Amino acid sequence: MAPTAPPPKRHPYHQWAPDARALDLVGDKWTLLIIRDLATGPRRFVELQRVLPGISTEQLRSRLNRMVADGLLTRQRYREVPPRVDYELTTRSYELLPVLGALARWGLDWAWTAPRDGEAIDIGAILRVAPALIDAPNGMSGTAELGVLGEDGSAYHYAITVTGDETTIAERPIPDAAARIIGSEPEWIDALGPDADRSGLRMEGDERLARIVLDGVCATAEHGVRAA
Repeated sequence: MAPTAPPPKRHPYHQWAPDARALDLVGDKWTLLIIRDLATGPRRFVELQRVLPGISTEQLRSRLNRMVADGLLTRQRYREVPPRVDYELTTRSYELLPVLGALARWGLDWAWTAPRDGEAIDIGAILRVAPALIDAPNGMSGTAELGVLGEDGSAYHYAITVTGDETTIAERPIPDAAARIIGSEPEWIDALGPDADRSGLRMEGDERLARIVLDGVCATAEHGVRAA
């Protein structure tokens, strides 16, 4: 069956300028967050729904169709029962990850507060831009596993790997990780919030690597002051 035609763009800028052209592609609501949530690898439609709790099924379907048509995503169909479809970043959208990192840093500097009433909390949503936030010293290498423990007994694992001048992230446990940083969701909220209270997190292994990772993803004392 032929893929559904993407909807027309709702608000094109009609301006011959590189920033306007970029916003024609990624300026719609949800587009950049979909790119963020595919930073760790391919996801199925239902997985994207899970990590984007504020988006409706029709909104997500429409946005994915548009992004595939614009060359921002690939859609891979598998002959399985039930049918499986994976979405994955293209090089075009992967190169936006540093932009997302800069946007996240700006958010930490100018818009960061404790969680507001009604805001969905997903620690992974903050960690997925970690590669663009972490400033590892030259020559450092290793993998730090960040574990987020849910009150229901669930656990989410994020593996941040530093190799030379490149930092990557994956969502999976790493048995031989050089460092581990473990905490409950409330403890991670304290660490990632404007007060940067890391006292509840437990660190194991390479403490230097763990602290460099935390320095990248956690707010510092001055973050959030400008947003007050």
